[in-house]
Amino acid sequence: MEKFEVIVVGGGLAGLSCAYLLARGGVEVLVLERGDYAGAKNVTGGRIYLNPIRDIFPDLFEKAPLERPVVREGTTLLARERSLTSTYEGRELIEKHPSSFTILRSRFDRWLAEQVEAAGAMLLTKTLVSDVLRENGAVTGVVAGGDPLRADVVVACDGVLSLISEKAGLRTPGQAGGYAVGLKEVIALPPEKIEDRFNLDPGEGAAHLFVGEATKGRFGGGFVYTNRESLSLGVVLGIRDLMEEGPPVEAPDFLDDFKKRPEVARLFRGGETMEYSAHVIAERGYGGLGPFYGDGILIAGDAAGLALNLGLTVRGMEYAMASGALAARTILKAREAGSFSAENLALYRRLLEESFVLKDFENFKHAPEILENKRFFRYYPEWAGALFRDLYGVPAGPKEKLFRTLKRHLPLSDWWHLAKDLKSLTKL
Repeated sequence: MEKFEVIVVGGGLAGLSCAYLLARGGVEVLVLERGDYAGAKNVTGGRIYLNPIRDIFPDLFEKAPLERPVVREGTTLLARERSLTSTYEGRELIEKHPSSFTILRSRFDRWLAEQVEAAGAMLLTKTLVSDVLRENGAVTGVVAGGDPLRADVVVACDGVLSLISEKAGLRTPGQAGGYAVGLKEVIALPPEKIEDRFNLDPGEGAAHLFVGEATKGRFGGGFVYTNRESLSLGVVLGIRDLMEEGPPVEAPDFLDDFKKRPEVARLFRGGETMEYSAHVIAERGYGGLGPFYGDGILIAGDAAGLALNLGLTVRGMEYAMASGALAARTILKAREAGSFSAENLALYRRLLEESFVLKDFENFKHAPEILENKRFFRYYPEWAGALFRDLYGVPAGPKEKLFRTLKRHLPLSDWWHLAKDLKSLTKL
C-alpha cells in the first residue's frame, strides 16, 4: 500500500494552496482531483479579494491569469416593473494593487496547479476519492479510484458537500437552510463592448449585484462580472426558499427570467454563451462552522463552510486560499513534533481564529439571520422603485411636493418595520 506524507483531496483553491506551500516546505504531498484537470469542476463565477492574502502568497499573483481589476461596484434593487441602481467608484479601487479581480476559475486553478507541480507536489486527476482509511479512530489515508492510499495526514478540500469530512465523522449532512444554489453562464463578448457597456477604460472591470426580482423575492440575488473577453452572469438562490416558497419555479427559469430583464439583457446583447453551470454554496455563516480538524485530518475551504455572504459582498476564494495556507503551516508544525494527532492539529483552529478568516466570521455572525428577512428581497426593491418613479415623474397636472411623496410611500404603519430592519443591520 502506497504511503505519502500528506494527501490533499480536491484540486481547488484550498487544496492547491495547501499543497503549494507544503511542497515548497519539502513535504511529500499528493493532490487528488476528480476532474479532468484542476479547475474543471470549479464553476464559481466572480471575484477574488487579494488584500487579505497578498502577504501569504507574496509572489504568486504577479503572473496569475486574473481577469480584470474591479474599479466599479454596482447594485440594483430590481422590482417587477422598474429598478434603482447605484454605483460606487473610489480612488482606492484603481491603485497599483487593486483590492479585487474578476476570475475564471477553470483558467486560474489550472495555472495554480502548474505552480503546485513545479514546486514538487504530485497531482493526480480523474481520480474519485470515495472513502477514508481509519485506524483506532484516526484517519490514516483515503480510498482513491478503489485503491487504498495511506498518509500521515489527509486534508479535505473536496467542496461544500464534503464527503471526506463526513466519512471521517466530522460532518453530518446539512439542512436546506444552510445552502444556496448558484446558476451561471459565461457569455463571450469582445473587450471593447464590455468596456463600452460598463463605462470602463481598457483592461478595467466591474462587478454588479441585483437584489429582489432577480430571485422573485426569495433569498439570493443576481450578479454580473466582467472578464477579459466575457461576462460571468448568474443567480444565487437559497435552497430552502426554492423548495418552500410559492409559487413553485424551476431553478433554471430564474436565470432565464433574469437574463430577460432589460437592465441585464442590454449588457450581454450579441454575446455567445460559452458555459453553463450550477453549484451548491454554503450559507451557514459562523454558527454553521463545524470541526476543522481531527486525528490525522484537516478541513479547509468550502469543505469547512468558509463562505460568507454579506449581501453587498460575497466572499469565499480568499478564505479558501488562506485556510489552505494555514493548514499547511499546521502540518509543518506537526511534522516537526512527529505526530499528527488531533492535539497537535488543533493549532489549525487557533491559526484560523488569529487570522482574518474566523475574525470575519465572528464579526458577521448575524449575517445569515439578517438576510433571512424577506423584506430585503420583496418590500424594499418595490418600495424604492415606486418612490423614485414618483420622485422623477412629471404628471399632466401639478406635481406633489417631494416630502409629501416620500411620506406617502412610507406611512407611519411602516415605520416600525423600517426601524426594526435598520436595527438588525447594526449587528453587521
